[in-house]
Amino acid sequence: MSLRKKWISGPAFATFKKVLPPLSATEREAMEAGSVWWDGELFSGRPDWSVLLSYGPSRLSEREQSFLDNEVETLLAMLDEHRIVSEERELPEPVWDYLRHHGFFSLIIPKSYGGLDFSAFANSTIVGRIASRSISAAVTVMVPNSLGPGELLMHYGTEAQKQRWLPGLANGAEIPCFALTGPEAGSDAGSIPDSGVVCRGEFEGEQVLGLRLNWDKRYITLAPRATVLGLAFKLYDPEGLLGDSEELGITCALIPTSHPGVHTGERHFPMGQAFLNGTTRGKDVFIPLDWIIGGPDYAGRGWRMLVECLSAGRGISLPALGTACGHLATRSTSAYAVVRKQFGLSIGRFEGVQEALARIGGLTYQLEAARRLTTRALDMDESPAIVTAISKYHMTEMARTVINDAMDVHAGKAIQLGPKNYLAHNYMSIPIAITVEGANILTRNLMIFGQGASRCHPYVLKELEAAANPDEQAGLEAFDRLLFRHARFAAGNALGALWQGLTGARFNGAPVSGETAQYFRQLARMSRALALCADVSMLTLGGDLKRREMLSARLGDVLSHLYLGSATLKFFEDNGRPEKELPFVHYALARNLHAMGEALTGFLQNFPNRALALTLKALIFPLGNRYRPPADRYATAICRRLMTPGGVRDRLSALCYLPPASEPGLGEVEAAFVAMVRVMDIEKKVLKAQKDGLLPRKLALTELLQQARRQNLLTDTEAQQLREADELRRRAIAVDEFAVGELSRQQSRKRADVA
Repeated sequence: MSLRKKWISGPAFATFKKVLPPLSATEREAMEAGSVWWDGELFSGRPDWSVLLSYGPSRLSEREQSFLDNEVETLLAMLDEHRIVSEERELPEPVWDYLRHHGFFSLIIPKSYGGLDFSAFANSTIVGRIASRSISAAVTVMVPNSLGPGELLMHYGTEAQKQRWLPGLANGAEIPCFALTGPEAGSDAGSIPDSGVVCRGEFEGEQVLGLRLNWDKRYITLAPRATVLGLAFKLYDPEGLLGDSEELGITCALIPTSHPGVHTGERHFPMGQAFLNGTTRGKDVFIPLDWIIGGPDYAGRGWRMLVECLSAGRGISLPALGTACGHLATRSTSAYAVVRKQFGLSIGRFEGVQEALARIGGLTYQLEAARRLTTRALDMDESPAIVTAISKYHMTEMARTVINDAMDVHAGKAIQLGPKNYLAHNYMSIPIAITVEGANILTRNLMIFGQGASRCHPYVLKELEAAANPDEQAGLEAFDRLLFRHARFAAGNALGALWQGLTGARFNGAPVSGETAQYFRQLARMSRALALCADVSMLTLGGDLKRREMLSARLGDVLSHLYLGSATLKFFEDNGRPEKELPFVHYALARNLHAMGEALTGFLQNFPNRALALTLKALIFPLGNRYRPPADRYATAICRRLMTPGGVRDRLSALCYLPPASEPGLGEVEAAFVAMVRVMDIEKKVLKAQKDGLLPRKLALTELLQQARRQNLLTDTEAQQLREADELRRRAIAVDEFAVGELSRQQSRKRADVA
């Protein structure tokens, strides 16, 4: 053992300490915050599929289902997003009152404080369903139930703070916001310049120990209306009033917005959306020490608090908005593809449209799968920071894809704003979802693999801790034990990657039989490849890997698609393996595997050590990268199912609110879709008669039906059904028109309101 330490472990230990960068305090807190969940299995190179399938499906309780069926449905009927966005510019007061009085701001607050205490899955489902109707209302509900005073209080607040604030937050008497982002600190929240200094000051007529704060924050949702402000700042103690350290670190406090010196009210106008978003500032604001969340003992512990709470909230709200976009796009585009005609045919018959519609269906299936798996983790009291980062990044990006495809299929109908347009506001909201809670570029390039490589790897974080041990001998002892386990791990992954590459992973185990077994095997193969590439990258690039963002982001893409693919397989299993869903599974998994193959190919092409790159390529792809995009036959099968009422179509649009047919917009299109499907057989009679030369090919419908009746090609009932269906169709494809001067009068009223 001593010889091993002298000649192997010792030199390796010294090299390791030089190559790998030291962890800063904020990096250590970020890595240690939360938990490692299924992402750890995926990073291991040997995922245990029985663990994944043992998690069980996400389900709503009777109380949660009742809330969705009653309170949520009542709210949805109250909402008119066109009027809210184009005329009111914020939620009407009756909507605010309804949200407050029916617990929409208390989804996560325990019953003992007056809250609903719903599951993460219920929270996600409620936000998603509202988002299909009104982004403005969804964001308003989302924020108090995500990162903010309520969540921070529940996890870290003193009992006195909980009793003071949680009942008011639960019943809507208090409206919260949380101020983190400022002009100089967005995704890099650790660099906030806002400050607090421990000092003595006057509060309620007495001299007390407290903090003097200065801050300038922006992009703070609900700030213009908030009654309580959660504030993140850096805390300093130059006089040593709390201890020996002068710089205590990031701290979080709760401050009533009515407190002297607190300034709120101004609004931003994000992408023309109507939810309240604005600024807050304060100069020399004195607060007592016990306004720190958690009390004085939590001074300087705010970064850990924020990272842990953000990782949970990031997995609920924005993925719910992304999934809602998928459900809305699926419902509306599948209907419109049948209703809208060109060259005498429904546009859904054209393969170009089918390609877009299949992408909408395939991605929506995966969005719903990932939403359910991620919220399942949170409902198991896990807080997996990497999983929620994957969900936030990829689910908002997938939403961008599906809403773009929906806009393309709807074409002119999608670009005319008005009550009939059910896509535009979701389309305009996508850049907001992609920007907030960590801009997507930074999430992909810095967080998913950057933190995941150390957090999820079975040995690296422990090796870093050994290297950082001030006791050199103890650190070497721990490193020696870890090093040889790590070496066996790496060698096993290298040999396993080669064997699976040569055999096409045919001999990998799978927990199921049938058509989906191949995907379990291929995902296990890619898990091996990821583990191997991660080890080689960290060993050879060390600290430079942080700066080689394009390389690390590609490995992050592999981890992400492993997660999305496994979520999809679990969703299919949880649903009872229905045959009608198989095309969606094939489409989604083929897309995931192709994306992983492309990511690894890009990684190998750009890896700086060319000899190692060629070696890795020979191990991972000894017969070449054979992963291909989804086959056309899956796209065609998806479109057939989506353009048929009921079944899979209903399950993949369950979050989508369906207004009555009398209401302009989606209700009209759905009614026309149902009617057009009902008369398809009658239309076929007409088309056959035209093909046989019995009826003219190009003739107005009224005259065409008259000729068909005269020749007894149709019955009176059939002709009437066609007329009624066509009337609904024409109403559905119509766009909004405004009277001369109406829009300019609206603008004048808005300018007057602003003034």
